[in-house]
Amino acid sequence: MLVGSQRVSSKTSPDDDARLLRAWHDGDKRAGQTLIRRYHEPVARFFRTKAYHHTDDLVQRTWLSLAESHGRFSGEASVRAFLFGIARNVLFEFYRSQKKHGAAPDFAVQSLVDLAPGVSTQAAARSEMRVLLQALQRIPADLQSLLELHYWEGLSVEELGAVFHVSAGTIKSRMHRARGLLKDEMARVPAADELRASTQTLYANWIGIAAGRSDAR
Repeated sequence: MLVGSQRVSSKTSPDDDARLLRAWHDGDKRAGQTLIRRYHEPVARFFRTKAYHHTDDLVQRTWLSLAESHGRFSGEASVRAFLFGIARNVLFEFYRSQKKHGAAPDFAVQSLVDLAPGVSTQAAARSEMRVLLQALQRIPADLQSLLELHYWEGLSVEELGAVFHVSAGTIKSRMHRARGLLKDEMARVPAADELRASTQTLYANWIGIAAGRSDAR
């Protein structure tokens, strides 16, 4: 599978998502199933790049948490931002449970390589994507998530602010830092010159796709 190759349709309405979530919380199981079908793949993709072998379990935990979130969704942010905020918390709890001793993991500082040496790159089918994913997994986990959610899932600066509980200005600053760190790590990933060049092209295209949206630049 190609990470980030499919995005939720731009025709999806945030108001419709909010209506479905409210209906689900009021007992309409069909509304919940519609939301799950709509966002199952993006949520699974979020976990595949960070805890590949535990994806199914973490996805289930995320949907269970959303189903039990009655009263916590204010409607100020989109449902998908709220959902990815839950997914981020689920991921944090997973890695905290894996750490038997010492301080809790710090996603702002530690990368997936720090948290899980030998972390899988099976989420990427193409060689270029594997190089890119290796580089992503070497930057702080929150910055990895920030880039993936913006460029692969199309979350806006405002939505990212809701996911990470920071201001839009902070998101823009972190995005700038994340891109710089990723570029540095891409240069360090072992790869043949031809593969490195094609990965750089893929990266440039990846950035370019967002040019038509409200980019975090």
